[in-house]
Amino acid sequence: MRIVGAALGNCVHVAGIQSFLDMAKSYGHETHFLGPAVPVIALVQAIKERAPDIVAVSYRLSPENAQALIQELKTAIDASEELRRPRYFFGGTPPVAAVAKRSGLFTEVFDGSEPALAVTEAVQGRRGEGRVETPSSDLVERIAKSSPVPLIRHHFGLPTLKDTLEGAKRLAESGVLDILSIAPDQNAQESFFRPAEMDPRLDGAGGVPLRSPDDLRAIQQATRTGSHPLLRCYSGTRDLTRWGEMLEETIDIAWGAVPLMWYSELDGRSKRPLRDAIAENQEAIRWYAQRGIPVEVNESHQWALRRCGDTIEVATAFIAAHNAKALGVKHYVAQFMFDTPRGVSPSMDLAKMLAKLELVESLASDGFNVIRMMRTGLSSLSTSPGMAKGQLASSVYSAMAIRPHIVHVVGFSEADHAARPEEIIESCEIAKGAVGKALAGIPRPEADPAVAARKAMLMSEARLLIETIRRMGQSADPLTSPDTLYAAVRDGALDAPELKGGGVARGRMVTRLVDGACVAVDASTGKPLTEKERLAALASSEEDLDLAEI
Repeated sequence: MRIVGAALGNCVHVAGIQSFLDMAKSYGHETHFLGPAVPVIALVQAIKERAPDIVAVSYRLSPENAQALIQELKTAIDASEELRRPRYFFGGTPPVAAVAKRSGLFTEVFDGSEPALAVTEAVQGRRGEGRVETPSSDLVERIAKSSPVPLIRHHFGLPTLKDTLEGAKRLAESGVLDILSIAPDQNAQESFFRPAEMDPRLDGAGGVPLRSPDDLRAIQQATRTGSHPLLRCYSGTRDLTRWGEMLEETIDIAWGAVPLMWYSELDGRSKRPLRDAIAENQEAIRWYAQRGIPVEVNESHQWALRRCGDTIEVATAFIAAHNAKALGVKHYVAQFMFDTPRGVSPSMDLAKMLAKLELVESLASDGFNVIRMMRTGLSSLSTSPGMAKGQLASSVYSAMAIRPHIVHVVGFSEADHAARPEEIIESCEIAKGAVGKALAGIPRPEADPAVAARKAMLMSEARLLIETIRRMGQSADPLTSPDTLYAAVRDGALDAPELKGGGVARGRMVTRLVDGACVAVDASTGKPLTEKERLAALASSEEDLDLAEI
């Protein structure tokens, strides 16, 4: 398709029209930019000479001047059948766009508030009467259609179902997000299928009080407007397969999120013994896989939230993906939580994420597709709204280095309170601004010697830990054995300072931030430990530890 673009009349602002033409060119269209401040007569002559399929014009000055120029162009077009053949697009500020829309000349009018998908749909001729066609309900297809722009995700759940329904509809209508994650309250997460165990005093604590499948159906119905966001829901902390069955039937869940070891006695979010929880979680992962539903194994960042140190975080990212592949998952959502723990430096954070990414994607094959999703760590956000907005933008911009397919936005208000619809909309817009800036071109972190060195070290350390855990088991695939994984926690190969006192994990590990990285240190001296030294210390200090032989 041939596209001619110009900034009209006396307007010299070309960033918007250039961005549009660059996007069209990336989709294989032939584009011709006529320049800034192009008189109507010159535009008309170019249209006659080039016979474009689309004519894209922009104007960012006063609405009054725009009205005169648009009328001049409309008069010329009305007088010529040749000029009426192309489709005409307009881009400008909201007041000027309103003038363009009233003129009736333009097939598409953009004022900058539209989702990126609306622009690509328009170029490809898949919009009608100003409405974007209903987006796909399939995660993989939706990612492909949006590429290279990542999908935008946010979580949402208010203390009452009524407020949640109203807010969900408003978010869908706003068009700012592609994926809405429903956040149930803790009562629902742990006891949805056991209502007699719920504590009414905790209704609405941490999310929406879902109490029946019809509540989920109501949310699904409320969001069938605007951007028609894909829906998913936080996993239950037990009865995970029953949750999956209900979510598939009620909201056509975009993907399931299941931990490997968590929601157990390990973190106290359920009372399930760790070994039993691992086996049940694996069954839930297999259930999703058998139905072709993508799966996220939200494991690695759970360890990071307990300050496990970078090596364990990288190793558990691989172990989680390995389990997903072994259990039959075809489309694996790998989440990369940035800025965790609080205080990690951007360069060391990227080194850690690049190490995770390389190990996880080493498992990729025709039958195992890795979908990259970034998110900002909640603990890194300030309670000051202004500072939190800056932190959110910088986090998303930095994370674009891993080329995410999904950006999981964490609302800037979350350090203070659960995000309300207006705060979610603003947070998504902030994230989109950072994404747009990054897509224009950012430095590659691999070129930084410090990042490259830290990444290489982490991969080596993580491989040592993974091999150590593998050798602790007796089965054909120890990394998927509940017994082996349980033993890795029990014996301290997998540990974190904030697991102290929980009963199942040792919680004896000590970590601290050193030069922006989270590392294991000697409890007595504070000296950083290599992974070999950490494991050797475990083996020498515990008579019953299998690591002594490993």
